[in-house]
Amino acid sequence: MSALIEVENLTLKFRTDEGLITAVDDVSFSLDRGEVMGLVGESGSGKSVTAKSLMHLNTRNAVYTPDSKITLHTEDGPVDVLSLKTPRELNVVRGGAISMIFQEPMASFAPAITIGKQMVEQLQLHSDMSKAQAKEVSVEMLDRVGISDAGKRFNQYAFELSGGMRQRAMIAMALSTKPKLLIADEPTTALDVTIQAQVIDLMKDLVDEFHMGIIFITHDLGVVAQTADKVNVMYLGRLIEEGPVREVIGNPKHPYTQGLLSALPKLEDLDAPLTPVPGDIPSPLERPSGCVFNTRCGQVVGDQCMSKLPVDVQIDATHQVACHIYGEAPS
Repeated sequence: MSALIEVENLTLKFRTDEGLITAVDDVSFSLDRGEVMGLVGESGSGKSVTAKSLMHLNTRNAVYTPDSKITLHTEDGPVDVLSLKTPRELNVVRGGAISMIFQEPMASFAPAITIGKQMVEQLQLHSDMSKAQAKEVSVEMLDRVGISDAGKRFNQYAFELSGGMRQRAMIAMALSTKPKLLIADEPTTALDVTIQAQVIDLMKDLVDEFHMGIIFITHDLGVVAQTADKVNVMYLGRLIEEGPVREVIGNPKHPYTQGLLSALPKLEDLDAPLTPVPGDIPSPLERPSGCVFNTRCGQVVGDQCMSKLPVDVQIDATHQVACHIYGEAPS
């Protein structure tokens, strides 16, 4: 497979009244065409901020360090995402080669404009389609994501649809431009389990059909196990474990990943108590020195956890973890 997008040394800070606050710290990863990557962590881990960086969608007070680099590979050649400035340049990553499904579709659809009109406007912005052609494509895509009576739904407003149907309409809108990369930001969080399963199956079908890459953002390792090829675990802006999904879930190495898995209900033992990760994720204003997880870790191995960032240690060829248990950071 060939790389679709490469993220190197991504460090993102927000300029605030309290000074620069680090949201993403030295994150690197790549995604191939036809590959699904799960990006996992608690709220406040930096998952959505990282994903928005791929589309240059973070707010104006965002500051990227000079060594941060995001490269999108298109048919016309590589695109340096962070160098894009004008709306015309940004079209390639905002609804063109990259589309995003947001966590709450009601926040994505304009309430006073029909779903169909919004889909048509997007298609005309990113292609040379006529209004009639854009409508035909939009209705077809609504039908393909499982929305019954798509022609009628095309003329409805977002508030007229159920939660599951809104989510499917959001997916249809994101896919109508045939993106190379789809970012799904917790697309199943607000859905009941039946609709959640349908959305997961739909996304699997879309990967097979369009051979697109998907970044699936979630805090639910159960969902990741059903959808992803590989998983990256984030905590307080840092990637702390990454590897093939079955390897990471079946053989978790980082204490945080182990904690996330221990917090999941066990169907084979419904009476077993849930074991949450102790404590709370620190505020970005109070980032711990050393390993960012040391304030909640039950496996602290000495002063190095409090003073040195752990280096990435290869567990095998595809599985790596950043933890002092497996190797010391250089002095």
